[in-house]
Amino acid sequence: MATFQTADGLTLHYTDEGHGPAILCLSGLTRNASDFDYVTPHLHDARLIKLDYRGRGKSDWAKDWTTYTIPTEAGDVLALMDHLGLEKAAILGTSRGGLIAMGLAAGAHDRISGVALNDIGPELDPAGLTNIMGYLGRNPKWKTHAEAAAERPAYMKGFANVPPERWLEEVQKLYVAIPEGLKINYDPHLRDAVEAAGATPAPDLWPLFDALDGKPLCCIRGANSDLLSVDTLAEMVRRRPDMIVAEVPDRAHIPFLDEPEAVLALRTWLGELA
Repeated sequence: MATFQTADGLTLHYTDEGHGPAILCLSGLTRNASDFDYVTPHLHDARLIKLDYRGRGKSDWAKDWTTYTIPTEAGDVLALMDHLGLEKAAILGTSRGGLIAMGLAAGAHDRISGVALNDIGPELDPAGLTNIMGYLGRNPKWKTHAEAAAERPAYMKGFANVPPERWLEEVQKLYVAIPEGLKINYDPHLRDAVEAAGATPAPDLWPLFDALDGKPLCCIRGANSDLLSVDTLAEMVRRRPDMIVAEVPDRAHIPFLDEPEAVLALRTWLGELA
């Protein structure tokens, strides 16, 4: 992995591989660049740039946890683009990454060439937010990766037909094994930042979605998602009838992105970028 420095002095890690249209891969709230391991072989003709946000993965934890916000993280994305000399790039945004993408479409419109949203939209279902707060910033109860993988099918409501080896790969990405058991691989103060953000009224994100007008747009939804509702997706389609849409069966929040429906949507989107 390579690194760059943020405006406030943090060292953030990223990977940069492949050739073709530049796609910034922005992960979910607690996740990191490994979110995109499964889809990478299917986007072999693109340049994939995968970022570990501040406080996640191999990047530095911030001394001031109040910087774990979407605007600050969007600024880090622009800093990475500047570091790489990228005037413009597309974004494949999973959950939190999709919110960052919409924010950049509004605030740095000319630098975004297109956006693919993975199970996220401008309205967040309260059920999904409650589920996220149930685990955010807390170490899991399981003591080993094997134990966590064995319980994953029951724990991950809305998922079906996931091979056991995939669940093992997932928990190895999510948790670090220590003598005492498993621990999360991100700064637990991320919970404090999300709670602080939730203490103020939620902003209207539809103008950010509308800022994507004229850019190639894709949205992938887990058919059993508890964060991106059917009604929200329908309104997104009403506003952007040209949006590429895929619903992935047997998936909730979030699809892995190597499912056939997701791959077809992303390949179509990549064709529009090219």
